[in-house]
Amino acid sequence: MVLGSEVRAVQNLRILPKVRDSWTYLYVEHARIDQEDKGICLHDEKGRVHVPCAALSLLMLGPGTSVTHAAIMTMAEAGCLVAWCGEQGVRFYAQGMGETRSAARLLQQARKWADETERMKVVRRMYEMRFPDPLPPDLTLRQIRGKEGARVRAAYKRNAERFGIPWSGREYDRANWDASDPVNRALSAANSCLYGVCHAAIVAAGYSPAIGFIHTGKMLSFVYDVADLYKMELTVPAAFMEVAKGGPRLESRVRHRCRDLFAEHDLLGRIVDDLDALFESPVDQATADLFDQDQAAPGSLWDPNGEVEGGQNYGGS
Repeated sequence: MVLGSEVRAVQNLRILPKVRDSWTYLYVEHARIDQEDKGICLHDEKGRVHVPCAALSLLMLGPGTSVTHAAIMTMAEAGCLVAWCGEQGVRFYAQGMGETRSAARLLQQARKWADETERMKVVRRMYEMRFPDPLPPDLTLRQIRGKEGARVRAAYKRNAERFGIPWSGREYDRANWDASDPVNRALSAANSCLYGVCHAAIVAAGYSPAIGFIHTGKMLSFVYDVADLYKMELTVPAAFMEVAKGGPRLESRVRHRCRDLFAEHDLLGRIVDDLDALFESPVDQATADLFDQDQAAPGSLWDPNGEVEGGQNYGGS
């Protein structure tokens, strides 16, 4: 069992949980998971561990795990994302409600996606976050993609030289994990952890993982958008470093290294702040949206002249 990051003190229990105050992830394999009080309990050959899932963003279930229906319900209600992880990096995500009951952020994301001018602004912001200097305003999207491709190639080359690892390019076969060389397997394992944490942060903050701006057409398009902001800084160096160390259990060592890096760099807090900056979300609105005092209350009804109150019968008497 591997904890993702440390627990931080929370001043006001009414706004618990916030994704910024959560552990990044917990990876579990060869264990049984059931519900206990307001959390879950992990059982394996070494004993039992209670986990307050309200403080957890992502639970990654590796090989040999079983989980009860009650445990899944508890995690969904707490906004804890659950990911079933195969040994070869195959993942299936079971998504709870997240840590907000407000659709304000999702609607803002959808509005900017649907407006071509606004979408382009978000795309440029995403690319600008990857470069130390502002991008010239006259660059076309194709030119920006070219600069990004050069940046990525240079990062791979720089890390290969730094750690003395032969590098011939990013190549892997999804159908044959063992056919990839160690560094490509390490990169895939590291990115899998990053995707899971980004997915958990996106859902917890109230955005949609499917409405991508650079990537498109997949249910995790926005996850790939967000993860690309951090790969060259975090997962790429981690993968090359662990390959250079040598030794068995490469993928497991990479996950441990990512766990430490995500906590060290405050990744969950950074993701939420970066998302709000991308969509220009007001700080006061962002804070208020994290907690809905009446989760069972009906939402408003759309009307061309403005929203009207939901939960009402408008049929007359």
